[in-house]
Formats: sequence, C-alpha cells, structure tokens
Amino acid sequence: MMGHSLLCTAGFFLLTTVICAYAEVTASIRPVVTLHPNWSEIYRGETITVRCEIHGGDTEWDYEWETNSIIKPPNQTEYRISSASSFNSGNYRCKGRMKSSQNKTTEWSDSVTLTVFDNPVLTVSPSWLSPGASVTLNCEVKHPSAGWSFYWYKAVPALSEKSYSYKLLPDGSGTAQDSYIIHGQTHTAGYVCRAGRGDPEYHTDHSQPKFVWSADVNSAVSLTVSPDRVQHFLSDSLSLTCKGNFTEWRVMTVLQRNPSYYNNCWLMIGSTCIIHTLVSDTGVYWCESGSGEFSRAVNITVVQKNSIYYPYDYVPILVSPVHPLTEGASVSLSCSLTTQKILSNVFFYHNDKLIQNDTRGELNISAVSKSDEGFYKCQYSGRESAQSWMSVKVITVTVSGTDSSSSPVWLMVGLVCGVSLIIILLLLLYRCRQSKYSCFTRSIQSESHSPGSSTNHGVNQNETHEYGSLQHGTANVYESIKQVKNRNGEHHKPEGSAFYINVQM
Repeated sequence: MMGHSLLCTAGFFLLTTVICAYAEVTASIRPVVTLHPNWSEIYRGETITVRCEIHGGDTEWDYEWETNSIIKPPNQTEYRISSASSFNSGNYRCKGRMKSSQNKTTEWSDSVTLTVFDNPVLTVSPSWLSPGASVTLNCEVKHPSAGWSFYWYKAVPALSEKSYSYKLLPDGSGTAQDSYIIHGQTHTAGYVCRAGRGDPEYHTDHSQPKFVWSADVNSAVSLTVSPDRVQHFLSDSLSLTCKGNFTEWRVMTVLQRNPSYYNNCWLMIGSTCIIHTLVSDTGVYWCESGSGEFSRAVNITVVQKNSIYYPYDYVPILVSPVHPLTEGASVSLSCSLTTQKILSNVFFYHNDKLIQNDTRGELNISAVSKSDEGFYKCQYSGRESAQSWMSVKVITVTVSGTDSSSSPVWLMVGLVCGVSLIIILLLLLYRCRQSKYSCFTRSIQSESHSPGSSTNHGVNQNETHEYGSLQHGTANVYESIKQVKNRNGEHHKPEGSAFYINVQM
C-alpha cells in the first residue's frame, strides 16, 4: 500500500514537471507582428495586411489580437485591410493559443503602430485665374520618394448626387511627377488627384476637390448678385442668381473658415439662391449647371454691424462692384452704414494708400485702367471698412484668330513685305526703261506703214500714235491709246476703243 502511494506521488511529480516545463517553453515563444507591404504610414483607401507570425514548432495556433484602433481585427493569423480608413489607425499586438490546449499561450508580441492619413492634399496655383493663364496642380503625399504614381482628374458636377464625378485629364494617368500643368485655362474649374504605389499598385482615395476661380464673363453660365456689391452686413438678405440655357442649378461656395466646398444656400428658388448672411458666409461663390458648366466666381464678405473695439458704433462697408470692370469703364465707390446709405467726408484707400480725403462721399473713376486694380477700403468717422479687391479686365482684340499681343509681329511682317514689293517693282521699272523694247510704251511713226491706209497720210510728223501695253507672254493685258490730233486740231478717237489712258514716259 505504501509502495503504491509512493509510486503515485512520483508519477504525479513527474507529470507536473513535464507540464510545467512545456508551459515554460510555450510561454517563451514571442510572436512578431508584420505589415505587408511594410508601410507603417498609409493613406485612406490603400490596402495593407497586418500579420501575426509565430516561429518555432509545428503547433497549430489560435490567434488573439489587441489594439487601440476603433476596428478590432478578427482572431486569425492575418488581418487584411482592403480599404484603410482613420478607424484602422492604432497599435497592434498579438499572441497565440494552442488549439490542442487552450491553456497554453505565447507571450504578447511587441506592438506595431499603423497610421492612416485621410488622403493626398491637392493645391492649385493660382487659385484666382487670369483667363488663358497656366494652372499648376500639386499632389502632396507623405514620403514622396516612396515610388508614388500620380493620377489627375477634373471634377464634374453631379447635381443629383450632390457631389462630383471625376474625369481623367489628358496624359493624367500614372505620372511620375507630383505636379501637373494645365495650359490656357479660362473658366472656373475643380480638380482632384490621387496616388498609387506598390506592386500590385494600391491607390489612395481621391483628394478633396480644389478649385481655380475665374471671373471670365464668356462662360456659358453667369452669376448675378443682389445687392450688387462685395461687402454685406450681418443678417442681410443676399440673392445669387444663376443664368444660362440649363434647367438644373446649384450654388457652391468655399468658405473662408473652411477650405472644403459647400452648397451653402438657405433656400433655392428656381435658379436663385437665398442666403441670410452670417459672418461665416464669407467666401467664394459660383454656379454649377446640370450639364457640368461652371460660372464665373465672386467674392462675398460679411461684416459685423458693430465694431469689436467700439460695440456701440456701426462699422461701415465699402460699396464696390462684385464683378470685374472692363478697362475704360466708369465706377463709383462709396461708404455705407446700415442706418445711412450715403455718407460724406469719407476717406478712400487704394492698397492702403490714401487717395481721397475731401468732403465727397464717393470715389469716382471715369475710365478705369489696370493700374486701378487692387484693394480698396473706406474710412468714416475714424472707423474703417473691410478691404475688397477690385479687378480690372483688359480687353484683347482678336484678329483672324490672333490676339492683340501678336499684332506687332504681323505689322512688322506686313511692313517688310510691302517695302520688298515696292523695291522689286522699282527694279522691274528700271530694267524695262533700260531695255531696247520698252515694257510700257512703243512709238509708231506718224506715217502709217499699213498698206492701203489713207487716213494717216496727213498726220504731223511731230505727233505720234502711242500704245502702252503690259505684256504677259505674248498676250496684251491692256492697251492705252493716246489721242491723235488731225490737221484741223480736232481730236480723233480711234474706233472701237472703250476707254483711253494717256501714258507718258
């Protein structure tokens, strides 16, 4: 009996030792978290796989993940993120548990940090366009040397979806450079970029649309603002009306406080957008049609009625046109309060330089020029308005498809050709006069050599019957005949002549 007890005790001790030893071996195994591709910083929309690798032994494992990301990985050896988002950002670690014995686990792996950025950032330069100028797009990504390819798109309004669709620009697929130049842009337009890397290539999401604005009046769509001025008081009622041969419209804006685009209308009645202005409504506005057309863009500035520094005093606004002026046009700028529309003794500034400080309440420019372009503001009773940009458009005259900038070249070409032609004609004339047989005249003796002629016998010897002809080969193009006097001094016109040109050499 004692022997059996000793035998059992020894067996239990041996089994416990083996189990503890195996448990120690299992616990000493540390998994490794890997990323495929090996990018710890990625963009939204890219694809990446987070994998838990356990080295050592042929044991089958169950896997457990721990992360501070919003989305938890499934308990599998790998977690494939097919389209990354900011919810996937976080620290990841894993451990393994033996399938044959759920009590036997590995240690936790070291953590790996995965960061997901929103999307590439597109910039456009310039943002306000002179029609016909070049526009440069730049697509900004983290680690620009990481073998990125870039894709460039034009934003096409999708009114029914309240968004934009994207149309690939010419030669805008998979470029190696992070910039793209558009030549000869004339109208307001939106652009988008995206990037890709890896093999196979994984793509980011599209960037937010960025816009280049134009005040070009030749667009198929126009935008009118009522009241027609740049600056407006808080709580003003502002109407923006889209015009053109289209039936569907939306008014879009990029607000100063937020660079994203918005449909900022409080109320849309037909083609007119009604806004009861807030200070936050300051921004750039334009129309978009259902067929994808953009209107010219306008700046709108909303100001407080009361000054921050003088809360009981009203701040004036500058009354200036919302659309560009054509060179040579007249314009009147004035200063206004909510309680008084016409003010006197107003100071006016152009690019912060005082240009008028008399008793007049208006700044009148009879014929604006490009030098009048710039920032304007007014000052009344020591209180300044916000400043607004007044744009002046220079009209270029197009001649046979060529604008006025190239007309001096054509003028010079025409002048050279004209002078050359005159020199050639003078040389020809000189050669003809030196020739034995003149190209222009020939004299016929007063006595006719034609047999049987009786009318010429009495012609004076000093009088000649001259013929001037311009030869082309052997054919006469025209012939001039000098009139001949008879003996009685009367003029005689040869029969059959329709007109007479007297050519004297």
